[in-house]
Amino acid sequence: MKETIRKTYLKNILMFAVGIALTALAIAQFTLPNKIVGGGVSGISTILYHTLGIGPGISTAVINAILLLIGIKVLGKRFVVATLAGVSLLSVLVELFSYLPPITENIILASVFGGVFYGVGIGLALAAGGSSGGTDILGRLIQHFFPHFPIGTLIMFVDGVVIAFSYVFFGNLELTLFGVVTLAVSTYAIDSVIRKLNVSKLAFIVSKKGDEIAKMLVTTAPRGCTIINTVGAYTQENNKMLVCALKDNELPAFQRKVLEIDPMAFIIFSESSQIVGNGFHVYR
Repeated sequence: MKETIRKTYLKNILMFAVGIALTALAIAQFTLPNKIVGGGVSGISTILYHTLGIGPGISTAVINAILLLIGIKVLGKRFVVATLAGVSLLSVLVELFSYLPPITENIILASVFGGVFYGVGIGLALAAGGSSGGTDILGRLIQHFFPHFPIGTLIMFVDGVVIAFSYVFFGNLELTLFGVVTLAVSTYAIDSVIRKLNVSKLAFIVSKKGDEIAKMLVTTAPRGCTIINTVGAYTQENNKMLVCALKDNELPAFQRKVLEIDPMAFIIFSESSQIVGNGFHVYR
């Protein structure tokens, strides 16, 4: 069990780091050099960079630090500490990546791929239990005072305001519209990553060796199971049905272990859009 917990912890750290790296790449290599403002702190940093020449890494760190100081009592120390780690890594990577030549100067490609990289990166960071700061902080602060508003709606509103300011500073309607494209693509990418991570499997196993299989699963697998006494409609024989919740990548090993004990076991795998509790997390 300790080994499983350690592997999960290391996997989350790696997922978080990759997510932040992709987010930084999206900002420094796609949106920033092409003046695309897709909302959030990254959008404000883009405006500051092209109007005042302030480095994106510096402005990202300062803005997030101010938001965290304002909201430390509201957000709680745990959220602040987790966000500080993400903000620090993001600021450093954005600054480093900004020294590299842009991947593309085609504004269409930049807006689309910038949104994809940004959305996937944020999705992975959230899935790992971290935060990259930005409008996530501001959205939570506003929600504290207006709790009846969904946080997703609040974040979209804040991003929309930032995109509108890009037109005020740059005076280019096309750039503003490409910012909307980036925001739409990144939002879709975030939702897709979160939805994919929430999909799990339910396994139903009917076997005369149900107790033996359950004991094996409890002692060797990262998931538990529930035993239900059943009666076959045709044979009228008593059996055991096991109900287990699994992740996709656990299916091959799970099936192999079950069939090793009872090659005649009847196994049904069903897709579940969401499972909550005991080892399963709902990513939002």
